[in-house]
Amino acid sequence: MASSTDLSGTPPDSRAPRQKRSLLAACLAHALHDGYTDGLYAFLPLWQGQFGLSYAGVAVVRALYSATMGGLQIPSDRVLRAWSPRAVLVLATVLAATGLLIMALPFGFAGLCVGLVVAGLGSSLQHPRASALVADNYGEASRRPLGLYNFSGDLGKAALPALIALLLPLLDWRAVLVVLAVLGFGLAVALGGLVPAVPATRTAPNRTEAGGGRGGFPILATIGALDTATRMGYLLFLPFLIQQRGGDTPTIGAALALLFIGGAFGKAGCAWLGERLGVVGSVLATEAATAALIAATLVTPLLPTLVLLPWLGLVLNGTSSVLYGTVPELARGDRSRAFAIFYTCVIGAGGIAPILYGAIADHGTRTIGVLATAATAVLILPLVLMLRPHLPRRQTPR
Repeated sequence: MASSTDLSGTPPDSRAPRQKRSLLAACLAHALHDGYTDGLYAFLPLWQGQFGLSYAGVAVVRALYSATMGGLQIPSDRVLRAWSPRAVLVLATVLAATGLLIMALPFGFAGLCVGLVVAGLGSSLQHPRASALVADNYGEASRRPLGLYNFSGDLGKAALPALIALLLPLLDWRAVLVVLAVLGFGLAVALGGLVPAVPATRTAPNRTEAGGGRGGFPILATIGALDTATRMGYLLFLPFLIQQRGGDTPTIGAALALLFIGGAFGKAGCAWLGERLGVVGSVLATEAATAALIAATLVTPLLPTLVLLPWLGLVLNGTSSVLYGTVPELARGDRSRAFAIFYTCVIGAGGIAPILYGAIADHGTRTIGVLATAATAVLILPLVLMLRPHLPRRQTPR
C-alpha cells in the first residue's frame, strides 16, 4: 500500500520532526504571551496606589494592552502575511518583552501606558500566526494539536502569576517586570532556532459540514464576547476582593494562580462535558455555575474564597473551549478568518467590558460591579438557546 502524503507530497514520517518543533514553538510562545497577559493583573493594586487610579482608571490602563492585542490581530496578520512564521513569532515576542521593559523604566505613568501598548502589539502578532503555524503543519489532523496550543496558554496563565507572586515580596514591581522581559528575550532567541525557517505548505480552507449555518456565527461570537467580558470583569475585581479580606500581595498572586489553574483544567474538562451534554447543555451548565460561584466569592472569607477559586476558574474559563470548537461548524469558507474574527470579538470584549464594570463600581460599589459580571454570565443562557437551531444535528448530548 502506498504511503499517504499531504497536498505538498511530503510523506507523514518526514513531517513529524517539523510538526513537533512547530507545535512546541507555538506552545511556548502562547504560554509566555498569555502569561504576560494575565500576570499583569497582579500589578493592578500596586499601580492603583502609585498612580492614584480609580477602578475605571485601572480598567482603562489594563485595556491599553488587551484592546491593542485584540484590535490589531487581523490588521497585523495581514500586514506581515509575507513574513515567515519564525520571523513573526520572534518579532512578536521581542515586542512583548520590550513593552514590559518600557513599563519598568522610570518614565512615569506615560511610560506605563506606552509599554502596555507595545506589549499588546507584540501579543497581537502571536495568536493568529502561532495558530496558523500549527494548522499548516498538521492539516486536517490539527484539532488535537490546536487543543494543546490552547492549553499551553492556560499553563502560562498559571505559571507566570505564580512567579510574580514569588518575586514581588523580594523585588520592586519594576524589577519584576525586568525579569519577565528577560524571559521574553530568551524565548525569542529560542524560537529563532526552533521554528522551521521555511513555512509549511498551506492547505485549502475547508467548508463547513452539513448542518452548520452562517446565521449562527454572530450568536456564537456574541456568546464568546459576553463569556470573555464576564471573565475579564471578574479578574479586574479579584485582587481587590482578596485584599479586602486581608490578603497581601503574595496571596493575590496565589489567588490568580488558583483561578488560572482551574481554568487550565476547565479547557479539558469542559471539552469532555461538551461531548456528553452537547454545546447548549454544557454552556448552560458552566455559565449558571459561573454566576453562582462569582456571587459566592462576595460573601466567603479569605480561605473559603481561595478554595472556591479553582472551581470558579474551571467553569469561568472552560466555556471558551466549547465555543472555540464550535467555530468551524458555524463559519463557512475561510476558517482561519473566522477564528480571527472570533478572537477579535472576544479579546475586544475583554478590553472594553472591564471599563464598564469599573465605572459601575465607581458609581455604585465594588459589590455591584462584581454582581454585574455574574449577571453577564446569566445573560448568556437565553442566547445559547437561540444558538441551538443553527448547530449540526450531531451536536446532541450522548
